[in-house]
Amino acid sequence: MLNSILLPLVLAFGLQAPAGSASTQTEGPVVITTGEGVVKLAPDRVWVSIAAESRAKSPKEAQRANADAMKAVLDRVKALGLPDDAIRTSGYDLQPEFDYANGKQTIRGYLARNSVEVRVDDISRAGDVLDVAVASGATNVSGVRFDLKDRGAPEREALRSAVADARRRADAAAFGAGMKVDRVVRIEEHRSMTPEPRPMMMARQSMVADEEAPPIVPGETEVRVSVTLKSSIK
Repeated sequence: MLNSILLPLVLAFGLQAPAGSASTQTEGPVVITTGEGVVKLAPDRVWVSIAAESRAKSPKEAQRANADAMKAVLDRVKALGLPDDAIRTSGYDLQPEFDYANGKQTIRGYLARNSVEVRVDDISRAGDVLDVAVASGATNVSGVRFDLKDRGAPEREALRSAVADARRRADAAAFGAGMKVDRVVRIEEHRSMTPEPRPMMMARQSMVADEEAPPIVPGETEVRVSVTLKSSIK
């Protein structure tokens, strides 16, 4: 869930080439630099992965038991006031489990596992969601990931900073060569859309023993953008 996506944004400003000549012959000297922009903000949203596992002798019994277990978890989580669209299924698995003896494999039973991802728009409630999920039968809580409700403005700010950084590097490189930047020919943006996950694994017994909602410390979320700048120099 936590995979990064590479989105290229290309702005090209072609140089005019005289008729009958190759563009590589008229482009002239260029400098290619990279720049990075980073904006750090306090996150205002958190995603939590919750799973319930059930075992039974037959696959149908395992499925039924797991459906009941996950329903109990979701009913308690929804009772906290989360909207319907804040919960989505992220995975479901039903598989046999085996015993091995004297070189032989026999089916011991079946394991059904249902995983959901829960979005919590009020970070102060995240601990309550984790506590309620485990207390109602969740067997695994993991993948706590912080995010921003609106990433547009910070991404644009990071992009401006990245381009400015690349341009300063281009100016420095051209100056070192006894030249100067004529104009920007091309800008390529490389933007990671997925915030870095902060995994958290919790055992059910330890959380129940605490009798309190686990503390959730969001820290800062980074919005990072990098660009490649191609500039003609003279």
